[in-house]
Amino acid sequence: MIIAWLIRFVTGIQSRWLGCEPAARQRIYFANHGSNLDGPTIWASLPGRARRACRLVAARDYWDANPWRRFLAVKVFRALLIKRGHISRDDNPMDQMTDALDGTNDSLIIFPEGTRKDHDAEEELNPFKAGLYRLHQRFPEIELVPVYLRNLSRILPKGEYLPVPVVSSISFGAPLERVENETKADFLARAEAAVLELKENEDH
Repeated sequence: MIIAWLIRFVTGIQSRWLGCEPAARQRIYFANHGSNLDGPTIWASLPGRARRACRLVAARDYWDANPWRRFLAVKVFRALLIKRGHISRDDNPMDQMTDALDGTNDSLIIFPEGTRKDHDAEEELNPFKAGLYRLHQRFPEIELVPVYLRNLSRILPKGEYLPVPVVSSISFGAPLERVENETKADFLARAEAAVLELKENEDH
């Protein structure tokens, strides 16, 4: 697809698959978050069959801001546009994600930190929110694949519209193993560690 090629060209992304293959099976890809390019770049880095079955979980206020963004979100990325801030019973992101996974072969791309960081804070993660844990409890058979993105926040800094040429990379890690009777806190700590381990592998 031309848009996937264009994203890879603009970002200059270098992909590494560590511990899993780029297979077209149902997965939840979870990653650090520093740029509005993050979701599209993960999507564009997947092979064709996997990409066509993968959906972004994205902020409604950003992707619904103009017709061009909405077209990309809905028609290209098949995004789940979620509301940030006050969550109501009738507008709950967990319901949207559960409906997208239940009885389908679709995968999701999510950002458990919940919000972007400045690139100066790329060394650390914001604490993961509980949504990833809830999805794992609801769909234990779906693979959870950690992803680490480097330098995308430098290519498209917050508030900017034109990309800056910077070498970037993406690493896909081994799916998280299921641990019986694991607490929410322990699971989220383990998920955060899996993303940071990919960063450390890149540093070396």
